[in-house]
Amino acid sequence: MFRTICFLFFAVGMQHASAATSRNADIVIYGCTSGAMTAAVQAKKMNKSVIVVCPEKHLGGLTAGGLGFTDSGDKSVIGGLSREFYHRVWKHYQTPEAWRWQKQAQYGNKGQGTEALDSVNRTMWIFEPHVAEKVYEDWIKELKIPVIRNSWLDRAKGVKKQGDRIQSITMLDGSSYSGRMFIDATYEGDLMATAGVTYFVGRESTKAYGEKWNGVQVGVLHHRHHFGAVKTPISPYVVPGDPSSGILPRISKDPPGEYGAADKKVQAYCFRMCLTEWAENRVPFAKPDGYDPKEYELLLRVFQAGWRETFQKYDPIPNWKTDTNNHGPFSTDNIGRNWDYPDATYERRREIIKEHETYQKGLLYFMANDPRMPEDVRAAVARWGLAKDEFTDNGNWPHQIYVREARRMVGQYVMTENELLKRRPTPGPVGMGSYGIDSHNIQRYITPEGYVQNEGDIGVSTNGPYQIAYASLVPKKGEVANLLVPVCVSSTHIAYGSIRMEPVFMILGQSAATAAAMAIDAKIAVQDVSYDKLRARLLADGQVLESTRAVRAPAVAASALPGIVVDDAAAKRNGAWRMSHTSQKYVEDGYSVAQADSAASVTAVYTLPIREAGTYEVRLSYAPHENRGDHVKVDVAHARGVDSKVVNQKQTPPIDGLFVSLGKYTLDPAKPATVTIHGSGGGGYVIADAVQALVLK
Repeated sequence: MFRTICFLFFAVGMQHASAATSRNADIVIYGCTSGAMTAAVQAKKMNKSVIVVCPEKHLGGLTAGGLGFTDSGDKSVIGGLSREFYHRVWKHYQTPEAWRWQKQAQYGNKGQGTEALDSVNRTMWIFEPHVAEKVYEDWIKELKIPVIRNSWLDRAKGVKKQGDRIQSITMLDGSSYSGRMFIDATYEGDLMATAGVTYFVGRESTKAYGEKWNGVQVGVLHHRHHFGAVKTPISPYVVPGDPSSGILPRISKDPPGEYGAADKKVQAYCFRMCLTEWAENRVPFAKPDGYDPKEYELLLRVFQAGWRETFQKYDPIPNWKTDTNNHGPFSTDNIGRNWDYPDATYERRREIIKEHETYQKGLLYFMANDPRMPEDVRAAVARWGLAKDEFTDNGNWPHQIYVREARRMVGQYVMTENELLKRRPTPGPVGMGSYGIDSHNIQRYITPEGYVQNEGDIGVSTNGPYQIAYASLVPKKGEVANLLVPVCVSSTHIAYGSIRMEPVFMILGQSAATAAAMAIDAKIAVQDVSYDKLRARLLADGQVLESTRAVRAPAVAASALPGIVVDDAAAKRNGAWRMSHTSQKYVEDGYSVAQADSAASVTAVYTLPIREAGTYEVRLSYAPHENRGDHVKVDVAHARGVDSKVVNQKQTPPIDGLFVSLGKYTLDPAKPATVTIHGSGGGGYVIADAVQALVLK
């Protein structure tokens, strides 16, 4: 039975908020995510009255909804109330009653902060869902913070404004809450949108903010969540190789779009499940209502092709449980079924969540029971089940779907990959992030060669911690003067891929509440808060605004190199390339890698924008390693024909450790000038980084 609590306002909402309710506070927080919790605590600590109006029953969002294997990044930049939360988790696990199914010594020291060994500053970053929820509940109870649960904003007419200030918000049940300041801490940004704040849904183009990793990412494969990770290309058709037989479920028939182009699609959602093999606490995977084994035919083909990474994201948390996340080309991410979620009605969102639940439960049941599954996998999956002591009021299923991205405000300042990668400074920082830029897949399509492929997966290192601007938490001046948005922050799709981590939401929630309290005291708009005063208070409260950790030297910028330089991001990549940045020297933010046994169709084609005819030296950049190919074929198309070269990528490039010369050629703007790297037959992994052309005469 579908019992996802986060949208059951019709059934139980009236138990917690009456139609006649009208209350006021200095700061009204809408949402009950992790960011909402720290915002409420900070407001109280600054002696401001606060009300949390929560459109769910449970506190803590994803932190208490299954994401117990924290995406923490560099823990040294997690401070303030965010760090206090993880310290409280650590304290819980120092009690013997915390270890019901597993001895503490058996679990060991996993997930425990080692920066400080004293009991005042110790942290634990890995935990069970019910533990996180209890930490939040205890915190709220200690400070006597009122929480109104199952109360849903009237998105049609529920925001009353006078000029550019929100006066009150009204819920679907008629209850209203007035305040001097408001904080939208929801994953969806419903209050922000209803208040008339500018926002964006989907991916911006690479040109919109001068970014490399935004927009449609055809030809870019980062993690192993794509069909290039499977050795044998997989047909998308009901009868393999026969388009007339129809397309298998969960594959789009539409073209994916042009590389770098904008679209309105969002990265895939899933539930972060808490599973266990411990028999006394295990609930076997049940067949869900609406189950259809045909929905998983594509998964069956993945296994039949030899893929065996089933359990690589069954991340262990205490008491023989897991935080189980998406992994592989066909997994718990329900790709392409959530694009309308951000702006959808409550009813439509419930339908989307229900469909995701049915899909994911059906996936587990299929893997554990379908006789066509490989026996080794089927038997192994069948040993797992839902944890009986988690999500006990929701059939042991997570009460919060993982909304990885929905609306994003377009505020006073827009965070982009350029700030995260330290290409330019961040003004007025109020917190830091550090996790890699991470977008899950957005669509599953059919390649021109007639194979299935996933698109949108990105994994780019930020090369160390980065700062987040205060101006990205506030709307544009003139839109709303008393609203802060610490979750749906003002950022591009690709920057949000890192900012969206739960510890960062807690950091930004605290900073937002601090600014709200200061704006109240000064009787000013949130856009006019003195940064110097805000900074001083944040530092006093333990926020980390600069990193003392050494940052890895940045990659070589294309703009710093002479001549014409074309990076691999601008090349036309065909076939299964993935991204990497593990080597020490490369151009821009990473390089493309083709696996050692790539098919003949795997190529990277660089087009050189020649403006003046002449003789040019053409160079190739690659990251050397002993596992690289030693006879990589490279074709150079020039004004007089095509020359083929062989490059040994095991050897360090002789020119500055970065480039090898492919020769001198006549290049003419009237004729195609291209360099093509072939991913097959190189005798090892093939690297495509950058191509450089230097004019000689």
